[in-house]
Order: sequence, then structure tokens, then C-alpha cells
Amino acid sequence: MTVGGYNGGSSDRSESFGEMLLGDLLDHAPQLPPDRVGPALADAVARVGGRGVRILLQDYGQRNLLPLAGDGLEVGEPQPIDGSAAGQCFLTSLPVEVPLADGVRVHVPMLDGGDQAGVLAITLDAVDDDIRRILRRLAALAADTMRAKNGCTDLFFRTRRGERMSVAAEIQWSLLPPLAMTMPRVAIAGVLEPAYDVAGDSFDYALNGDILHLAMIDAMGHGLDAATMATVAIGAYRHARRASIELCEIYHFMDRAIAEQFAPDHFVTAQMLRLDTGTGRLQWVNAGHPAPMLIRDHRVIHRLHSPTTLPVGFGGDQPQVSHVVLEPGDRILCFTDGLVEEHKIGHQEFGEDQLINWVHRLDRADRSVRAVARDLSHTLGRARGGATTDDATLVLVEWSGQN
Repeated sequence: MTVGGYNGGSSDRSESFGEMLLGDLLDHAPQLPPDRVGPALADAVARVGGRGVRILLQDYGQRNLLPLAGDGLEVGEPQPIDGSAAGQCFLTSLPVEVPLADGVRVHVPMLDGGDQAGVLAITLDAVDDDIRRILRRLAALAADTMRAKNGCTDLFFRTRRGERMSVAAEIQWSLLPPLAMTMPRVAIAGVLEPAYDVAGDSFDYALNGDILHLAMIDAMGHGLDAATMATVAIGAYRHARRASIELCEIYHFMDRAIAEQFAPDHFVTAQMLRLDTGTGRLQWVNAGHPAPMLIRDHRVIHRLHSPTTLPVGFGGDQPQVSHVVLEPGDRILCFTDGLVEEHKIGHQEFGEDQLINWVHRLDRADRSVRAVARDLSHTLGRARGGATTDDATLVLVEWSGQN
């Protein structure tokens, strides 16, 4: 059989065939319109005998994988992240193969620079290591191409939007870095709730050389006012961080930006951290924000309490920089007060003790920070009775200590 101009025998699955297949897609990628990325991937997969091609992207609520539409792509129903083969692939970043009567359904993670854009699902008559290698590389190339074109299209955003989104949430999502990043020494994952109506909560991070920079903020109020303050706060943080100034100066820069743009009673609580991924030394400044939790061997061993200064915008004193040296495998959980201060009707607030109890149940060995952060956020939402009168955001960081 001849496929795409190549002999259909075993040589079709050789390294040289794979290189030609990838090269053809790579050569055309810069000129591909965004809506042709999916079809181009489907065409490439068809050349190795694949059929029933689906590209599944995570929705903003991190509950379902939603199908991207396009020529040559199967649409079908969304796939729940919990309890589906596609969801297992997404959460583990590992291929999942399901035997079928007429072949094998293969799910391949679409990895993108340490994050994961989604899942490529296809059906093949049979699978071998050559096919697995080609599919892994095709999925990664497609993910990179989608990421590169995401800034000039609404296609991928619309696909990921599982329900109506408020204007404030639209602003917040435009601010965010990727929800997850996994690198050899450090991994990070964040979740924002309510995903489609978040307003004042946000976070930002950057890995510059050996240093991971992270900030979590909570702007007072709700709606557009809170989203606008969060935009200014994150913009000021990024500007100061990129100027390579110290944590104390970053606080003062953010403080001035909020004070100059908003009324005197407006403020933003903030936590700014800096982790040396080579040594495990963690530094942080707290501006009226809940203290992070240090998780070791899958248990919260203590809160990272530190002297706090006033929230951003109130002109606080020079903040004190605190520090601790992490051990390999340690995780840091940062969160906003909405995660623990929510009340069920007629009940006490959710509280930090319940948060710690759920961390102990969910943070188990061999589970990635992305899976734990997602499960923790959704489980806490259910435990709070689904109440979301305030934003509830968390970020989980793991230092592996590996070189």
C-alpha cells in the first residue's frame, strides 16, 4: 500500500519517514492559518494510517476536554477529565492506549514547552514503537504551533470556553501565564475558581535561569473594578521583575502603581516568592496575604508565617524578606482567602483545618502538581457546598531538587 507517496511497508515507519512527515508539517506551519493547524495534523496522522482524529483541549474550568472543530477532525462529545482515557492521558502526560474491536484507540499528550495543550486521540489498526514515536512528535509540534498562533485567533479560546464568561474573567484569563509548567527542577500548577466569573484573583510566574519567580494577588472587590486592579498589579509586578530588582523593591513598585491609579481605600493583597531551583532556597514577601503551606512527604508540616507588611496600595513599611531552604520533593501551596473563608448557609467558614485535611487526602505519591492542584480545587469547591461568593485561587509549586 502506498500512503502519501511512500511505500506502505515497514520502511514507512522508519526514522527517515518520520523525519519527512514532521518536516513537511514544520515547513508549512509558519504560513498555516490557525484554523488549518488541526486539519494539517489530521492529514499527517492519516499518512501513518490513523483515523477518527480528535484534538481535545482543556476547558477553563479544568473539568472537560473539548473537541477542536476542523476538516478531517472528529468532533463528538466532550470528554470528562475524570474517568476517561483522554483525561488519564491529560493528567499523567503519558500515552493511553485502549484496545478496540477494529484496532487501538491511542491518546497522546500534546505537550507544549512544559505545559500541556490537550490530547490527540486517533484510532490505528495496530501500534508499535515507531508509530508511538511519530505520534508523540506530531502532537508536540502541533501543540507548539497552536501556542504560537493562539495570540492571533479566538479559535482555541472559543473551543476551551465551556460556558458563558464574564468580562472580568475575560480580562483575568488574558493576564495569566500557562496554568501549568513542568521543568526538570521545578513544576507549578494553578487553578482559578469560579473559572468563568473570576475577577480579583490572579497569579504570575517566570523561570529565568535557575530562578523561579511567582506572585499571587487578590484585588479587593468584585467585577470589573477588581479585574482592573489585578491587571495593574500584575503589570507592575512583571515590569519590576523584568528589571531584576529585589523583592522589597517589587513590593514598593506595585504599591505605588495601585496607589496612583485607585482611590485610597483600594488595595491588593499579594505574595511574592523567589525560588532558586539549583539550591532550593525560597524567599518571599507577604503583603497581607494568607501564609503559604509547606508540604513535605505529602503532609502539611507548617505554614510559612512571616512578618507581613500592608497590602499593596496602602503604602506599607519596608517588607521583611523571609527565607527557608526546601528539601527535594517539597511542595508549596499558595492560596487566596476565598479558598478558606467561604461559608455554607448557616455554617462556619470552611477554614484552614479542612484545607489541610484535604491536602493530606489528595497529595499522594506519584501524582503531579497539576493533578493535585486541580483535584484539590474541585474537591474544596464541593466541600464548601459549591458556594463561590469570592474568588478561590490556588497555586502549587514543587521543587524536585534534580539537576
